[in-house]
Amino acid sequence: MQCAVTAGLPSFSVVGLADKAVSEAKDRVRAALTSMSIALPSKRITINLSPADLPKEGSHFDLPIALSLLAALEILPQDDVQGIVSLGELSLDGSLVPVTGALPAAITAAQEDCTLLCPAQCGPEAAWVEATKVLGARTLLDVVQHCTGQAALSVAQPGLVDAIPATKDLRDVKGQEKAKRALEIAAAGRHHLLMVGTPGSGKSMLAARLPSILPDLSPEEALETSMIHSLKGLLSEGGISRQRPFRAPHHTASMAAIVGGGRGAKPGEISLAHNGVLFMDEFPEYQRTVLETLRQPIETGDIVVARANAHVTYPCKFMLVAAANPCKCGYLSDPAQACARVPQCGEDYLGRISGPLLDRFDLRIEVPPVSFADLELPGESEPSAAVAQRVAAARSVQSKRLASYPDLRVNADIEGEILQEFAAPDADGRALLNKAAEHFRLSARSYHRILRVARTIADLAASKDVLADHIAEAISYRVQA
Repeated sequence: MQCAVTAGLPSFSVVGLADKAVSEAKDRVRAALTSMSIALPSKRITINLSPADLPKEGSHFDLPIALSLLAALEILPQDDVQGIVSLGELSLDGSLVPVTGALPAAITAAQEDCTLLCPAQCGPEAAWVEATKVLGARTLLDVVQHCTGQAALSVAQPGLVDAIPATKDLRDVKGQEKAKRALEIAAAGRHHLLMVGTPGSGKSMLAARLPSILPDLSPEEALETSMIHSLKGLLSEGGISRQRPFRAPHHTASMAAIVGGGRGAKPGEISLAHNGVLFMDEFPEYQRTVLETLRQPIETGDIVVARANAHVTYPCKFMLVAAANPCKCGYLSDPAQACARVPQCGEDYLGRISGPLLDRFDLRIEVPPVSFADLELPGESEPSAAVAQRVAAARSVQSKRLASYPDLRVNADIEGEILQEFAAPDADGRALLNKAAEHFRLSARSYHRILRVARTIADLAASKDVLADHIAEAISYRVQA
């Protein structure tokens, strides 16, 4: 950012493809300086936002504009200002208002070997980047006093959002043992899961309890996820959370809402679910174009949001959990309630999910309705805590196994030679898999996904080798629906 104070007619202009919020910064800066009894000279003031061909938007430019202007007026030392990366919105009284994006800004400051200056409320969020010094200020006057050596700002300390205790537990689910087993496998290896069942069978109930069995985010994962949430302004209490995100968009969501885009190419739901769960209920009800856009991110783990004025890549390694009714009315398997178009109605309804997209689900299960007799059975189901321990143990095994591969974290990530090395089944298992592949005409993708699921099943069983039993269970989840 550059500032020039030159002779000419008094004016204050901001150039460099600034949007309305940035253009209005000059009025907020002028009022903030007036509140500090600093009068602008009767000269031509020009703020240049470089590079000039890149659109600028957002109120976080207020503080950088004010600092560059104060440096140009020689109120602040120019050398000190040049070593600072700043962001923040100014109120008319000179106080600083928190803005989004403090965490990515701190990472940029660390890369440039600079200090980050931001509103005090953003300090605990940005301070998680230990490679740079983060200073939090409450007013513009505090910034001026710091830069002039009158009163130094304190270094911000990392904050942490308190963990929200899980209120939804698997012990609440009566029956559905196979569905709960599928949830456990999906959580252990970050495998994609499709549940098909009649209305009220418990699909949404099961998915809502998935976060209770997932392990906490590692520090690296928490930083990655929080960077994306910071861009959307979703971080609260000035810190980041160790809980895995669980996103559940409505089926009327647009393509930009799901994959990202819109003004400024913001991240979508698949990126907000990075390192967590994306639950898509009423899966066939989503627009066909929205569903088809999921195919590439599922395979690559990132999404390139390309727009006319922006080109941004966001990570999106998420676990896709989808739920669907077997047909439009939902009662395809119940002769007493099914419509007269059976079975054509089911083929038409689930036919909205294309074959290539369906092929990307590692686990596909049917969720049958639970009888009233099962609901009244005494005793409780296995609690989430017990399942979470097995999931955590399996993920720990995967983490140690993939320690020499920085980009790989769970079984869902492995492929190629690494997959053959770690998930190669024994002789009986390979014979069973080859027979199933020929009988069900499985694609190469299905073949490899069965191997990944079998490796996860073996990890849950604390087995070093992938056995025929593990292959058989993985196949049962693949070809059932």
